[in-house]
Amino acid sequence: MTDTHPRTFIFIHVIWTTLERLPALKKPVRTVLFAFLQKTSEEKGTRIIALNGVEDHIHVLLQLQPVQNLAQIVRSLKHDASAWLKETNLLESAFEWQAEYAAYTVSPSGIKQVIEFINNQETYHKTKTLESELAVFDKNYFE
Repeated sequence: MTDTHPRTFIFIHVIWTTLERLPALKKPVRTVLFAFLQKTSEEKGTRIIALNGVEDHIHVLLQLQPVQNLAQIVRSLKHDASAWLKETNLLESAFEWQAEYAAYTVSPSGIKQVIEFINNQETYHKTKTLESELAVFDKNYFE
């Protein structure tokens, strides 16, 4: 390879939920929370390509560098969001994320489709549950 620019494309679609899937993230809260996460992650060197969600879970499309660790980045995003929500008092009660998360690799050719999917979460979840969504992902990856 004669080009001196690295060509590493590691795209991960991550999904995590509120603790016990409580519908804590109302639209106004999500709007400011997502802007906060975009800014904070950029400052920390994490590239968020798409970010959206509904009351009980969020979707994030990340582009990772080879030296970045997915578990550490997700832990940091969740921690930063929880701490910020506590600091700002945007929620009436205590807030936590579920410890687990789902993560799926995305090929560069699938990026546009995943971005569109993430951007349309509110419409998607008018008729489908998170469980049915994850079942489709699992089927596509494991069958």
